[in-house]
Amino acid sequence: MKLVPLGDRVVIKQLEAVETTKSGIVLPNQAKEKPQEAEVVAVGPGGMVDGKEVTMEVSVGDKIIYSKYAGTEVKLDGEEFIIVKQSDILAIVK
Repeated sequence: MKLVPLGDRVVIKQLEAVETTKSGIVLPNQAKEKPQEAEVVAVGPGGMVDGKEVTMEVSVGDKIIYSKYAGTEVKLDGEEFIIVKQSDILAIVK
């Protein structure tokens, strides 16, 4: 199966949480904070959204930073994805 976002929606896959600190301390699972960094998996077509013209500024493969509580989590074929609006994406990591 494949997720195809509509309008100004973007499908992202969250990157793995860091398992050790910079000083080398190994973190248990409950101490790990979910990263706000993800990779773009699919991008909607943009177009007219709520009466405004929306141009998509991200593309598949981009690494992005998104708002902490943004999006809807979905599970498809055993993988977890998050569907967010383009406006919930804060930056592209280059």
